[in-house]
Amino acid sequence: MIRLETLHNICLIWSLIGVGSFILLQFVRAPYGRYIRKGWGPEIPNYIGWILMELPSFLIIFYFYYFYIQSTYASMLSLLWLLHYFNRTFIYPFRIRTKKKKMPLTIVLSAIGFNFMNAGLNGYFLAFFDRYNVANFESWNFYAGLVLFILGLIVNQVSDHLLINLRKPEERGYKIPQGFLFNYISCPNYLGEIVQWIGFALMAWNFPALTFLIWTAANLLPRVSGHHQWYQDHFKDYPKNRKALIPRIW
Repeated sequence: MIRLETLHNICLIWSLIGVGSFILLQFVRAPYGRYIRKGWGPEIPNYIGWILMELPSFLIIFYFYYFYIQSTYASMLSLLWLLHYFNRTFIYPFRIRTKKKKMPLTIVLSAIGFNFMNAGLNGYFLAFFDRYNVANFESWNFYAGLVLFILGLIVNQVSDHLLINLRKPEERGYKIPQGFLFNYISCPNYLGEIVQWIGFALMAWNFPALTFLIWTAANLLPRVSGHHQWYQDHFKDYPKNRKALIPRIW
């Protein structure tokens, strides 16, 4: 068993790598989805890629939850994590209507590494450094975090539903999303996910959860910027008052 100080040092190094990834992604678009391009090695069907990418996050936390996690509070955090990744692993890949599209295996492998590290750090902390008790359910950060997590989950799910249903079955082209928060921003699905993990970090109140939030922002914020610019470049009638992630601001 590693010491808490060692775990925190790993989190610090991993967070700094996340910041480096954020800087790199300002110049390089991860080649999947609308940015898919040749030159990144073998490709696999994108729905299989999604399952393989997200599966470690579900299995690792489930392992720690089933065998080690003891307190009710740590169990609650684990179940919220599992709820999100059950959807991302076992439901979302079968809902998308672009199953004939491909994804580079290099992206899948890098995402597996990303999820292995983040789930491992969070699961290990909850299993072996759990200092939570009933009083945590009465703290301000529990209530604030839970509200944010639920709001983010709703925004993410509704936005994903609208995006998936933009296409008819077997359609592969892109359209301008409309309705809900799409009337104000280009990427409410990513906004919802970021808000979810802000809420989780508040509830967990530990370094691994903060590290995961840093990595979530490092991956998604450049994606948001790229999507917004892509819409503007590809649709002449794209709403000019629509922002990227935060209504009226950015």
